[in-house]
Amino acid sequence: MARFADGIAVGLDLVDAAQSAVHQAIAGLSGPPDLVCFFICGDDPDMIARAGERAMASAGGAVVIGCSATGVIGGGKGIELTPAVSAWAATIPGGRASVFSLETLRAADRFVVVGLPERQPDDRVAVILADPYSFPADAFVERSEEVLGDLPLVGGLANGLLGRGSVRLFAGDKVYAEGAVGVLIGGDVDVATMVSQGCRPIGPSMVVTGVEENMLLELAGQPALARLEEIVSGLGEADRELVASGLQIGVAMDEYAERHERGDFLIRGVLGIDPDREAVAIGDVVEIGQTVRFQVRDATSANDDFNDLLAAHVAGLGPVEGALLFCCNGRGAAMFDGSDHDVLAVRGVLGPIGVAGFFAAGEIGPVAGHNHVHGFSASVLTFGRGR
Repeated sequence: MARFADGIAVGLDLVDAAQSAVHQAIAGLSGPPDLVCFFICGDDPDMIARAGERAMASAGGAVVIGCSATGVIGGGKGIELTPAVSAWAATIPGGRASVFSLETLRAADRFVVVGLPERQPDDRVAVILADPYSFPADAFVERSEEVLGDLPLVGGLANGLLGRGSVRLFAGDKVYAEGAVGVLIGGDVDVATMVSQGCRPIGPSMVVTGVEENMLLELAGQPALARLEEIVSGLGEADRELVASGLQIGVAMDEYAERHERGDFLIRGVLGIDPDREAVAIGDVVEIGQTVRFQVRDATSANDDFNDLLAAHVAGLGPVEGALLFCCNGRGAAMFDGSDHDVLAVRGVLGPIGVAGFFAAGEIGPVAGHNHVHGFSASVLTFGRGR
């Protein structure tokens, strides 16, 4: 019995492509769909909206969400910067799915997100698709525990080939040009999440001994910039080039671990340096006493990290029948030999399952039990054979 299936269609007529992709996904199921997700890449926001309307109308009464993107994943391949639609359909007997839409309102000196669904005791996961230009995704996701408790959030930041104003989101039978949409999945469903951040540590782990907001002032009792220069000076030429092209830093997820190696960190970018203060600016705020380690990212590291995590996922949780895959738009052909790398990795390890998704402007997924927005990552939501 096939409970998860995917489809993809490429072509300038996105309306026809949307119908084709959704029909392919539904046709791959053994029964009627309960949930359909679709993703559209195109350069005309109005046509994307019409394509989304066709996709929603073609979903056979299923719960539906979708978004625009700069690339889509389905049919065992990735398609970037080319008009295409991918779709994913699921039958989840014993489970339930309900869509919601979020918007941001100004209240006094702050913004308030409205539209959150009421949580049920057996809620398992929420899939979130957000417009990064109008929705405060980072702040919302980082603070989600205050409202949603331990509910995992998985998904990505939508985009359009024309950037700001070209994003389109879809939920139920409605089209949105801003905000965020999602689907809350609960009941008797076997779901799990994983995030591959694709980085390799360089230099030693160090305790933060001086910090001001997002500026690292001291690491292990020495100026942060001096520590960084010492590490870089000891690298080979290839790793120095990786540092120059985009240095990262990892914040240890478990301070009590004896060692901190690849996969043990929440990865954030290094934004710059302040030579006068011998400080390093990073894309996060850390506290004195936390452990950090500088990181680099390349295709080999990203490939190894993703495959290792997928293998561990199967070993720990058992067979997987379907998956949603949200990959950074900096991966694909920009990092690997082609756009198909991540979806082929998923199918290569998890088997010929129904898997679809899109290339995102930021990926949402939990690391060490806390929800975060990531960059250059692959966030995966898997569905097992049943609890």
